[in-house]
Amino acid sequence: MATTQMTLLERYIAGWRRHDTNAILATLTTDCVVIESFGPVYRGHPWVKCWIAAWVAENGRVINWTIHDLQSLGDVETAEWTFHYTWRGEEKSFNGSTIAKLHEGKISYLREYAATAPLYDWQGEWRPL
Repeated sequence: MATTQMTLLERYIAGWRRHDTNAILATLTTDCVVIESFGPVYRGHPWVKCWIAAWVAENGRVINWTIHDLQSLGDVETAEWTFHYTWRGEEKSFNGSTIAKLHEGKISYLREYAATAPLYDWQGEWRPL
């Protein structure tokens, strides 16, 4: 039976699921750029490590981070996901996606995008342009 190796993006997300700072950093280049969906930019391991510590200090916990679609092509990986978490005592979740650019076997650039509202099937009237 063949086993499949996890992509870097899957390993990054798995590190967050386990609340494992070293596992997260192991997926990133030392001079990485990580951009969260609501704006903060973290440049390099020291800032990523500080961000993780600050998030955990505010009672940030990943309950689940479910990948719905993952694509890997050369030096780019993308994923669509649902992020379920607690932070500052509030439990929340949202849908999002990530674009990760790879360099020499690690993630050098990671940008997250979030849906601004829950997804739904539109039932309105369609009108041609």
